[in-house]
Amino acid sequence: MRRHVLRGWVLCWLMLVWVLLWGKASPANILGGLAIAAVITVLLPLPAVPVEGRVHPLSLAKLIIVVGYQLVLSSVQVAWLAVKPGPPPLTAVLRAQLAIKSDLVLALAVNIFNLVPGSIVLEIDQERRLLYMHVLDVGNEKALGRFYRQVEQTQRLLVAAFERDADWQPSTSKEDSPS
Repeated sequence: MRRHVLRGWVLCWLMLVWVLLWGKASPANILGGLAIAAVITVLLPLPAVPVEGRVHPLSLAKLIIVVGYQLVLSSVQVAWLAVKPGPPPLTAVLRAQLAIKSDLVLALAVNIFNLVPGSIVLEIDQERRLLYMHVLDVGNEKALGRFYRQVEQTQRLLVAAFERDADWQPSTSKEDSPS
């Protein structure tokens, strides 16, 4: 049942995108959008992503607020680095170890780190849960500490929102089991 509801949601979402692209909600655009959405979902299906935890709304709200704050603060810091007189800031590629269990939450973490100005994920070691990130302004211990605290805080909030031990149920899909 859940799969059919999700498929219907995807069809409606793709149809809405089609209508928005055309700019007019006419019957022809709606039917055309549904036809295109059906073709896309049949010919180009996305792989199933296992959902192994539960969403905790209050923790998710805290995550959104903290990430929003990080976005604003980092934007101001990067803007200051761009206009301040003197030599350009020292940059480096840093490694961050994560304790995130789910691939879905790992992908969300990577997206959050890429959105925050001043850092970008260059490589993901999915098996060992290591991220290699290019980071601006690592010229002193304070800046390095700030980076690692931000990674740790984001990780803690993601685990609280999606991967609490009490709710964690590892995937039992065919792909995960040995053949």
